[in-house]
Amino acid sequence: MATILNHKTSNLGSIIANHRDAILAGWLRDMIGSTRRSDLIREAELQGQCGHFLSLLAQATAQSTNPQAPVYDALREMLAEVSRTRAIQGFSAQETAMFIFSIKQPLFTAIRESLGKDSLAMAEEMWLTTEIIDSLGLYTTEAYLKTREETIRRQQEEMLELSTPVVKLWEGILALPLIGTLDSARTQVFMESLLEAIVQTNSKVAIIDITGVPTVDTVVAQHLLKTVTAARLMGADCIISGVRPQIAQTIVHLGINLLDITTKASLSDAFSVALQRSGFRFVRQQKKDLSEERER
Repeated sequence: MATILNHKTSNLGSIIANHRDAILAGWLRDMIGSTRRSDLIREAELQGQCGHFLSLLAQATAQSTNPQAPVYDALREMLAEVSRTRAIQGFSAQETAMFIFSIKQPLFTAIRESLGKDSLAMAEEMWLTTEIIDSLGLYTTEAYLKTREETIRRQQEEMLELSTPVVKLWEGILALPLIGTLDSARTQVFMESLLEAIVQTNSKVAIIDITGVPTVDTVVAQHLLKTVTAARLMGADCIISGVRPQIAQTIVHLGINLLDITTKASLSDAFSVALQRSGFRFVRQQKKDLSEERER
């Protein structure tokens, strides 16, 4: 944030009031190109934002030149909303900041027309205006980046949820296929998804398939053990499938204890065990003798 300014008197509020139409026209004219982005925002909406900003700026500067003062609260709220909507619309951080910075030249022109006969007053007014607009521009950029960070974090959470689907294979049997590297955050997501599915379906067996997990180290093994323990507390037994030879060697080398957990090399083998534990038994239908078929 910019350094808090000293309280000084300013004529900017009255200058904006007296030259509002010219400032607004010059501002819109200077926002040609990437800052304007007619493909992302309608002209009427842009003009409305500019007009609202000028009104709030005139009100605030008529009372204080300190952008951190309470009289600027409404203006900061307006800029925060502009930053949020522009981040969603697809504007870049630079384009969003230039929405504020591009008003400088029209303001300077209005100041020259009003105070041109007093060079000292004109220079002081331009400097105060520069400090105010720079501070508001930085605030707008910070608000934009905060919105982008929140959007990215929400998208990451949604991707984590989508990457850990719980599949109902049979009555009372669930499967959780894992793909990619496991970390604490992702483990928490798939653990919650699995436990919720166990409660909703009243399942007694859950298969955790790690075929798509590239490596299993001590951290990954601890995550799996926590998930198995949590599922057991919910009344479901867990089977870990997809244990490849390389992973088996790594587990033995690291001294990880999985002796009390059923492990299988493939999902089909784990599903077969799950069916047995659930009390299901399948009998393969034998093909009838060809001679009997001919007789019929």
